[in-house]
Amino acid sequence: MQIPLQQFENYIDETILKRGLSYFRKGAVNEVEELSPGQFEAIVSGSDDYTVHLQINGGIITEHWCNCPYDLGPVCKHVAAVLFHMQQEEMELSQPRKKKPSAGKHSKKKTVEEQVRELLGKLSHDDLKQFILEQCIGNPSFRQIFISGFAYLVSEESKEMYKKQIQSFITSVEGRRGYIDWTGAGVIGKAVESLLFTAEKHFDQAHYQSTIYIACAVMEEMTPLLNYVDDSNGAIGGTIDQAFELLNQVAQAEIPDKLRLELLGYCITTFGKNIYEDWDWHLGMLDLASRIVKTESEGNKVIARIDKSKASAYTLERVQLIKWELLLKIKGTEEAERFLIDNLANSRLRTIAIEAAIKDKNYEKAIGFAQDGIKSDAKEKPGVAYTWYDWLLKIAMIQHDPDRIIEYARILFVKSNQHGQDYYQLLKITVLPDRWKIFVEAIITDFQKDSRGYHFDEISGIFINEKWWDRLFDLLKTKPSLQYIEAFEKYLASGYAKELVELYANGIIQLLIRSSDRNQYQEACRYLRRMKKLGGNDKCNDLSRKIRAEYPRRSALLDELSRV
Repeated sequence: MQIPLQQFENYIDETILKRGLSYFRKGAVNEVEELSPGQFEAIVSGSDDYTVHLQINGGIITEHWCNCPYDLGPVCKHVAAVLFHMQQEEMELSQPRKKKPSAGKHSKKKTVEEQVRELLGKLSHDDLKQFILEQCIGNPSFRQIFISGFAYLVSEESKEMYKKQIQSFITSVEGRRGYIDWTGAGVIGKAVESLLFTAEKHFDQAHYQSTIYIACAVMEEMTPLLNYVDDSNGAIGGTIDQAFELLNQVAQAEIPDKLRLELLGYCITTFGKNIYEDWDWHLGMLDLASRIVKTESEGNKVIARIDKSKASAYTLERVQLIKWELLLKIKGTEEAERFLIDNLANSRLRTIAIEAAIKDKNYEKAIGFAQDGIKSDAKEKPGVAYTWYDWLLKIAMIQHDPDRIIEYARILFVKSNQHGQDYYQLLKITVLPDRWKIFVEAIITDFQKDSRGYHFDEISGIFINEKWWDRLFDLLKTKPSLQYIEAFEKYLASGYAKELVELYANGIIQLLIRSSDRNQYQEACRYLRRMKKLGGNDKCNDLSRKIRAEYPRRSALLDELSRV
């Protein structure tokens, strides 16, 4: 979400704004640092210290990020607090007094980048080397960043080296019984994110081997961690997703063939050993392998691994789809189609077969696939079976066959509960006008006889489409919920205003019997206002008096009634 800096308060939830303003006024925002032109960083103190990053271009906040666990909206209170801090002069805001700057004219503060470049220009080579050495010895965080950032320059770099780094992160927060709580997960996640940031830099600099080492190390160490960690904030799972995405980016890059084969081998091996079993990354490795295959012999290795695996019912469809895509890539259309025909029980493959037949204008073949799908799935997977009816309808429309359009649209409208009014409108323009009334009455009868239940919504939809207001009102009386009364009000108000007022009154009484909080009281009062709009002012006032007498101790209800 892009936000104009000078109007940020118009783009952020009011509750978050209030909390952010409170943080700002308490002085929770430390001085905002400009890291480089347009890039800002600030620390916001609360229950913990959180880091906020902002990217601002031309007065527009193009990126905003905070490392707090808030995930219920696009902007957290810490980001809002920093924005209030940055706009405090324009908004004439005040905060606790801090140490006054010395008097005199000040030039614009240098960015962090400018300050660092200035220092680097003045430090000697030996002094800089000594400083880095001291920091690596005494500062584990700096050591990790430095070594992982330049490990590709030494022969010792390996996946195992990075795995040991991650293991040290885990060990540092692991509890006595091995379980890691929410706070510990956040600490580990933050450390691994730093490592992944290094991997992204390696990728940008075409150091693909280093990128692969780090991504694979993260996936292998963090995936088992999910079994004994509180990852409710997504700190651990998020790093695995990032690592896997890095592998995908490497696969799409122009990498040396030796490295491509190494990655292919890794994908095949991890899938075969079920290293990521029960997680999305398990099939993700198979999919990645199929995409980096270049030769038939490489493809055959992946297929052999697929054929040896025992896919569960949950994963079988996707595994078969990957195999079909691979066969199409390395064997050609004929072999892929044979596999397709042999595995039409897979709904995704059956859909591909139907689409291909339609594209070739072989409609009878497409119809055969769809009809066979209905026979196969009608009993065990009725929802899928209606998908094949929908394909039959599409083919009938392509062929301009009104009889079959009516047949399939009627089945789908009455039985599938999918896109009901779309099928209804299609029926209405296809059935001959002089037969329409009888046709619709037959559909209503079918609904009423359906053993699955009474199709109130479908029948009311028909009455609304046909403008049969008397029948709609009679139907409403059988199920006079406040929600339905309000939904049908616009259709019935002109002819049944008085009756609707009575239905509203009865519904409000029933609502208040089971109500106990202000939200429900507000809802009841909203319906009282609807009674007034229908001309039921006297009835509304009488009902309000009765409610006050019935519930004299419900102060919140009485308060809401005073606003009606």
